[in-house]
Amino acid sequence: MFIDQAKFHIKSGDGGPGCISFRREKYVARGGPNGGDGGKGGDVWIEAAADVDTLIDYLGRHIWKAKNGLPGEGSNCSGKDGDDLVLKVPVGTLIYDEGLERLLLADMAEAGMKIRICRGGIGGHGNSFFANSVRQTPRIAQPGKQGKERDLYLELKLIADVGLVGLPNAGKSTLVSRCSAARPKIADYPFTTLEPVLGIVELSGFRRFLMADLPGLIEGAHSGAGLGHDFLKHIERTRIIVHMLELSPSDGSSPVENYEKIRNELVSHSAALGEKREVIVINKTDLDPDGSETEKLKSRFDAEEVFAVSAVSGKGIKELCDRLWRIVKDSKNESEGVL
Repeated sequence: MFIDQAKFHIKSGDGGPGCISFRREKYVARGGPNGGDGGKGGDVWIEAAADVDTLIDYLGRHIWKAKNGLPGEGSNCSGKDGDDLVLKVPVGTLIYDEGLERLLLADMAEAGMKIRICRGGIGGHGNSFFANSVRQTPRIAQPGKQGKERDLYLELKLIADVGLVGLPNAGKSTLVSRCSAARPKIADYPFTTLEPVLGIVELSGFRRFLMADLPGLIEGAHSGAGLGHDFLKHIERTRIIVHMLELSPSDGSSPVENYEKIRNELVSHSAALGEKREVIVINKTDLDPDGSETEKLKSRFDAEEVFAVSAVSGKGIKELCDRLWRIVKDSKNESEGVL
């Protein structure tokens, strides 16, 4: 199950209390204080893990706690520190503090990234710490410091090189299954895809990029219509938007008007989406044997990149994938300042 939001409470471990103890040995007169310090409470960490792709682990458990530090002991023995709690989340997770009006604490944008969200409490000092020349037999010890607490809100935004958008039944799932090893559900009715599907597109020469199939959008998606409102956020992190269109929509609608509807939804959700690099893909060209209708439709777009493919037969898929890889590579080089 794909879960991209979660709310829960976290608490770091409390520090262990210090110990009040005095040395008691035969033939040792006036044994002094030897109470050890308490152990430190465990910290709470959040780590971005490449092998985690959903927040489902946090769906049914609402409180997460690190271990407390153990009390100090006699003979100046310190208590054991509490074990840290490491919460693993998918790459692309945003971490917010609910108690601070959803203040963004971290963007876990890279695998292996690890941050400490709550520091554990410090252990209290035992009575040996308070001994001095004036107070030689102190009978006091400190309690440990309490751990910190926070209410967190986590939101996952997928990080993919290419994001597929379009009306339901445009053929996005078929394209992903054709280009990668991903096997999304494919059927001849709308909203077959109910959650994002990621696929790794492998090309010759050890070339690869990550493609995301997103649930079909409809008019009004930015305001909650259909499924698009919940998943539009996942397009924000893609380098390229691939806008898929049916050559001859089964409902008799115009492919150009359908394109404009989806473009409006993207811009209404975020102005940044309207500025992303876009490639238009006209699908189901196997229904146009002589290619005349395909050429007419291509001529009605001013976009730089317009491809005609058949996700069912595989026509034009290799050329499309090669071009997408090149655009992705150029985009990465540009962002890294590589000439």
